[in-house]
Amino acid sequence: MRTALAASEARVATAEARASTAESELAQARAVVSTSEAMIKHLKLEIAKLRREQYGHSSEPALA
Repeated sequence: MRTALAASEARVATAEARASTAESELAQARAVVSTSEAMIKHLKLEIAKLRREQYGHSSEPALA
């Protein structure tokens, strides 16, 4: 009985460790996505700025 209990506790500890690792990896992936989205926004603004410098302001409204 004690052996079964110890084995069960070991499985729970392993599952908790895996869950913690998965949560950490998810947080890291979300940070990468957030950083990537910020970089994309920045680069789109930079492109728009360079286009204005090259071609001047447009009389038409900008499309998103």
